[in-house]
Amino acid sequence: MDGLQGPQIEALQQLQSILGSHDTEFVVSVLESVSWDVQKATDLLFDNDAPKVIAATQAAPMEQLELDDNENSSSTIRHSHHAQGNPRSNWSFLWSLITVPLHLVSGVLRFVFSVLRIPIPSLPFMTINSYHSHRPTSPDSRSMTQRWVQQLEEETGACSSKRSMANAVTTGFEAGPSTTRRHTYPPAASDDNQKILPDFFDGSYEEVLDICQKEGRIACVVLVSAEHDDDADFKRSTLTDAAFVKILLDNDFIVWGGDIRDKAAWDASQKLQATTYPFVAFLALQPRRHGAPSGTAPVVTILSRHQGRAAAAASILIDHLNTQLLPRVTPFLVRFKTMLQDRDRDRRIREEQDRAFRETARRDREAIEMKVRQEKEEEERVRKQAEDAERQQKDLARQKHQAEIRMEWRKFMRNRLLLPEARGLRLAVKLPGNGRVIRSFPPSATLTALYAFADSQLIPSTSRPEDDPSQAPEGAVDDIPHLDSYIQSRTAGHAWWGFTLASTYPRREFRWKANVSLTETGLRDGEQIIMELITGRGSVNGQISDDEYESESD
Repeated sequence: MDGLQGPQIEALQQLQSILGSHDTEFVVSVLESVSWDVQKATDLLFDNDAPKVIAATQAAPMEQLELDDNENSSSTIRHSHHAQGNPRSNWSFLWSLITVPLHLVSGVLRFVFSVLRIPIPSLPFMTINSYHSHRPTSPDSRSMTQRWVQQLEEETGACSSKRSMANAVTTGFEAGPSTTRRHTYPPAASDDNQKILPDFFDGSYEEVLDICQKEGRIACVVLVSAEHDDDADFKRSTLTDAAFVKILLDNDFIVWGGDIRDKAAWDASQKLQATTYPFVAFLALQPRRHGAPSGTAPVVTILSRHQGRAAAAASILIDHLNTQLLPRVTPFLVRFKTMLQDRDRDRRIREEQDRAFRETARRDREAIEMKVRQEKEEEERVRKQAEDAERQQKDLARQKHQAEIRMEWRKFMRNRLLLPEARGLRLAVKLPGNGRVIRSFPPSATLTALYAFADSQLIPSTSRPEDDPSQAPEGAVDDIPHLDSYIQSRTAGHAWWGFTLASTYPRREFRWKANVSLTETGLRDGEQIIMELITGRGSVNGQISDDEYESESD
């Protein structure tokens, strides 16, 4: 009731007091259609005495139907109930109260006939429906249509083709609502004499227009009024006519219908300007009229209206479809559907091309990334090889330099630090290989003097003693004690020498120690000593990394 002014609210309350409990939206729409005149609205809803109007078939000229129809259209909407302008009598409301028991009996008979699948006979008290305004409304147009189709099956004893096709072995369409299914006729049913209704679309009227616009199908809109005398006859004869149902199925019509007592059908009747019932209209997509700009999109058009029982007879509708409507609209719809198919095919081709392009781009990207990764790995491998080669060269150069320094130390010790032979301890030193030397050391000689003598034996025979240096390669070393100090400051002990001395049997190892005399080590006169080189030397500045040895057996 938002937006209503004072007189409009008062008119709404007056009409609701007459109707009782009812959907407010429906009552507002009725009042709007009669310019908020309560008396006219009452005549519209309760008038059952209007004379029967039989209208000829209106093969109206092509009429443009806008897809965004406004429910509050300014077009004049007229009903067959008040087309002749009969005045409303005061006793009509009392008559509607008197007919309440008849409606109760009608409801019971309808239920019994629907259970026994017997067509409901057209009895006077069963067609009088003074309380049609009290019919419950649903905001869901789908449920409205389904309920109306179910009541239509009960009244006619027929079965909707949508339901009957569920028992078919090969039908060409799927059960359930669909906008693109094709049919075969006649549909299979459980009873060979079963009558068949058209396949009513259970969506809204706007959805029907949208399907016509997008799929190029012809729409058949059926509007009825249960209060009309010809309502039952139209449902049993036209809607269940085998030839009429067949032509609708074979040409893929989308069929929609309803009773104008429901809001959805009422709104559709206003938009289609229906004045007499039963009402059948055919709509389809057609090019715009002459004078429209070139390239203008086609629009859904009302092809023809058929109002009244005579105009909506099955034979007349079939003849109209076969001789006029289908020959006139089919060529354009075929071209339109071909265009849709071409457009859909082009879309699928573009999608396939896009997928192929993306796949090719992905493979190219992966190939490029793999190539870049391989190049980086190759560069990293070359760099590591260069670093390893450089490090090896530096190690070789350092080892060579250290070997040269050690050789200088040996020559220096042979020239300046070897003690002269004296009576004392006579020791035999077995050198690496097959060499063997014997030397006598004074009793006061230290272990350093013995190591210096053994180390000097590693000097090549090509080096002459007169070429030996007179100064130490490093530091100020003039005698054995100074050498002890130098070695202790540079290394951890015997590692500086690069070898160790040991007795043969029993094996005793004489590791170098500073300022230790030979007698303190336990060496005896005439003892044989083996010189064992330390292998795996990874020394830095003369430091040895491990204590592995090479020994020579006798």
